[in-house]
Amino acid sequence: MMSRIPTDPTASVPQAAANLTGKILIAMPGMADPRFERSVVLVCAHSDEGAMGLVLNRPLPDVGFDELLDQLGIEAEGAARPIEVRFGGPVEPGRGFVLHKVSEHGSDPEGRLRIGQALAMTTTRDILVDLAQGNGPEPAVLALGYAGWGPGQLETEMLANGWLTGEGAEDLIFDPVHEDKWQRALRAQGIDPSLLSAAAGRA
Repeated sequence: MMSRIPTDPTASVPQAAANLTGKILIAMPGMADPRFERSVVLVCAHSDEGAMGLVLNRPLPDVGFDELLDQLGIEAEGAARPIEVRFGGPVEPGRGFVLHKVSEHGSDPEGRLRIGQALAMTTTRDILVDLAQGNGPEPAVLALGYAGWGPGQLETEMLANGWLTGEGAEDLIFDPVHEDKWQRALRAQGIDPSLLSAAAGRA
C-alpha cells in the first residue's frame, strides 16, 4: 500500500556544481545487480553525499493511478487523465514521485526538485490532487520507489562498467513504450545494442 507522499525525500542530497543530475544511466552487461538489468535511470540528484534516480523503463501495469488515489483518499474527477505508474527503484517502494515538465523560468515550490531547466520531480500530495482533477503538469508520470546510492557508490559502479551515462532525452523519459527503450538509449549514444548483447553472451 502506498504510504504518505514525503515532503522532500531528497532534501539531504544537495546539488553539486558538476555532477550527473539530469543525465541518464544505461545498465551495461557488467551490471552486477539483477534488479537493474537493461534499465535506464534518470539521475535526479547527485552530490558528494550520494545520488538518487528514477528508473524510466519499468512500467507497473498491475498498479493503476486511480487505485493509488483511492488509497490516499483522493477522489478522481471524471476529467482526470490516465497517469502511467512505473517502478522507480527498489528503495522505499511505497513512496511516490511525480516526474514532469516545468517552465524554465520561475521559482520551485516546496517539495519540487528541479532536474535541469525544464524537468522536475515533485513529491507533494497537492500535485496528485491536481492530476486527479484533470489539471497539473503535462506530460507527467508517477514512479513508486527510487534508486539510491551512497557516497561514491555510483562512481564505483561506473568504474566497474556497470553504467554508461548519456543525455536524458524527453522521449526516453516520458514515452510509454518501454520494450525498446534500453536499445534506443544506447543508440542515442552511438552504441549498437546487438554488439553489447553479443559481448554479454560470450562473458
